[in-house]
Amino acid sequence: MTDAAARTRAPTLHHNRLADVGLRDEELIDVDNVTMLHQDALRNKNHFDDTLLETVRAELALDSGRQFKLVANLPYSVATPIISNLLLTDDVPVAMIVTIQKELADRMLAPPSTKDYSALSVWIQSQCRVELIRTMPPEAFWPRPLVTSAIIRLTIDPALRARIHDLPYFHEFVRSMFFHRRKFLRSVVISAFKDRLDKPAVDEVLLTLGHGPTARAEELTVEQMIALGDALRAKVENL
Repeated sequence: MTDAAARTRAPTLHHNRLADVGLRDEELIDVDNVTMLHQDALRNKNHFDDTLLETVRAELALDSGRQFKLVANLPYSVATPIISNLLLTDDVPVAMIVTIQKELADRMLAPPSTKDYSALSVWIQSQCRVELIRTMPPEAFWPRPLVTSAIIRLTIDPALRARIHDLPYFHEFVRSMFFHRRKFLRSVVISAFKDRLDKPAVDEVLLTLGHGPTARAEELTVEQMIALGDALRAKVENL
């Protein structure tokens, strides 16, 4: 994958933490448009390693015409943290083309009122146009995994992203709405805002937005979730 990117002559950041690919990396060491990092991308589940982001920023600063794109084969354990946390940074890529497990791709693509619709669906779709490029059977890989994989393209849409006034708040808000996905929306909101809004205040917001007593978070569109987050935050700030 890095070989193909390097041949385009575009500046390429090659990240790999696996010791058994050292010989492969030696083939790239003299390629002048490739910067190699041997480390974990994430410091922990919610934060990138500082060196990685600093290297990205330094490369972008060298030329105003440069764009940041993520092209990667992401293991299941880190796919969600890497993609989700990139959308929280100021250095958001213009696009992410990644190979991931198909079940994760299904969650990113899922519409409301389906079993795969989740906080991840809302978070990704609130900022990106999501496209399934292709699925890949286990036999396409070595060693052969037990699951089907998928290649997806996430294209960040600045107009979509601009609707969200506070990305960290919205990220946490959406996650809180799906902690108990089968509970009614009213109960979930009361729990999430228990130290900030009383029940009458929550009821007022939900009534204003047209969410009845049997509404559930999994039924709300991305636009409705953004509107609900904004309305609840405004209610808190105006108390």
